Amino acid sequence: MAEESKSIKLHGRIILEGRIAALTGLHIGGSPGALAIGGVDLPVIRNPLDQTPYIPGSSLKGKMRSLWEKSTGARQNQSIGKGVSIHACKTKSDYDICRVCQIYGSLGQSDASFPTRILVRDVSLNKKSLEAAKTDLPYSEVKWEAAIDRVTSAATPRQIERVPAGAIFDNMQIVFNVYNAGDRARFLDVLTALALVEDDYLGGHGSRGSGRVSFQGLTLICKSTADYQNGQCQAFGNGTLGELIAADHLLGWIEQAIPVAADGGA
Repeated sequence: MAEESKSIKLHGRIILEGRIAALTGLHIGGSPGALAIGGVDLPVIRNPLDQTPYIPGSSLKGKMRSLWEKSTGARQNQSIGKGVSIHACKTKSDYDICRVCQIYGSLGQSDASFPTRILVRDVSLNKKSLEAAKTDLPYSEVKWEAAIDRVTSAATPRQIERVPAGAIFDNMQIVFNVYNAGDRARFLDVLTALALVEDDYLGGHGSRGSGRVSFQGLTLICKSTADYQNGQCQAFGNGTLGELIAADHLLGWIEQAIPVAADGGA
């Protein structure tokens, strides 16, 4: 019996651009052995070329997915080691109704394998945003914390490196691929996931005050496949996440900017 043929048609892309402002100190950990500066216990991740901190796209995408899994009540059914589990669709029927895997991707070896619709790029630090700040280390501060033994009250101090509040990370870019008609509405779920991040935290030590961020100066760019051929695009917005989500005509604008043929599915 011949194997069933598969085809994927890309109708266009929705690109969200903007910046990320650190409202409190931000800690996204790097390797202590390779990247530690000043001997801190928990260093931040830095660009090895100029030693500036940055936000890895994997950290932002992972946080978005984690919060969206919780928001939709997705089952944590896939172990990834060390007592940590995530949600992953195992069958195509599960995938077809899943609000998580259809956006963030599924396991390649499962029956529900399909390309991820979302791509999140690394976000670089705007050095000028910290020019006036007097920091302990280049573009970062050292925050002292202590773990307290609940019985003896003995304290074990440690140093945590953070990018200080007020830092701006420029050139945030999230790319969303539109494969069928339903994807245009799914992009609104991406905006909702970002809103969940704003009210939660990014990076580590969020329960102790770190990692509060704000997404600012946001612009949507839509490119249909025809736009790629003629070098055109359509832009929308330039404001806050709340303003984008509250725009009643946003979905209609996306549907007009990226048309999907009748056979494009839903």
